[in-house]
Parts: sequence; C-alpha cells; structure tokens
Amino acid sequence: MSLLLDYVKKQLTPEVKHPKFKAGDTVTVHYKIKEGDKERIQQFSGVVIQRKNEKATASFTVRKISNGVGVERIFPVASPFIDKIETNKVGVVRRAKLFYLRARTGKSARIREKIQNNEEA
Repeated sequence: MSLLLDYVKKQLTPEVKHPKFKAGDTVTVHYKIKEGDKERIQQFSGVVIQRKNEKATASFTVRKISNGVGVERIFPVASPFIDKIETNKVGVVRRAKLFYLRARTGKSARIREKIQNNEEA
C-alpha cells in the first residue's frame, strides 16, 4: 500500500532541484510574493534550524534575527513559490534540530563554519 502512495505522491509533486543543505547551514531563500497583480521576489536569509519529513512533504525552517527579534519561517521544499535557494555557509553542528539557538543571541548563537579546501592547480 505504501508503494502505491509513494507512486501517487511522486506523480503529483513537481521535481525541484535545490542544492543540498542541512541544519546549521546559512541559506538565502528567494521566495515569490504576489501583491495584487504584481509579483516580486523577496529574499529571506538565515540559519536552517531543522529539516522535516522527506519527498513531497519535506520542509525546512530558517531563523534570522531582524531588529533584535528572532524571526523563523517554514518553507516547503516542493513549493512552487521558491525561486531558488543559495547556500551561503556550511555550518558544523552535531544536532539535527537546532532549537537551542532560540534561547541564544550574539556570539553564543554563532555556528562554526566548515573550512573548504579550494585547491586550484
């Protein structure tokens, strides 16, 4: 029965190509917003604090600090309103859900960045 449900979900959801990212990464989500009959793209940049579910129902939560107030936004991965997702920094964390960041501000809320070797010969 679950194979049948997986097949139907796969047929109904569009295939989207986003870069791979995980909790702890800093991303910028370019999101389409409709205002009346106009459409514009708004950028939401912050740290991914969790990824949830998989395939058609997958979503991720991005947190940022705006004017001293923590703002979180949940994005479905398969949303047609997501124009693109850029990975700005790859973080090194030891948890899949970073809810402890909600209680922290400033330097204690920093996440170590993964050092990437860019060797060009």
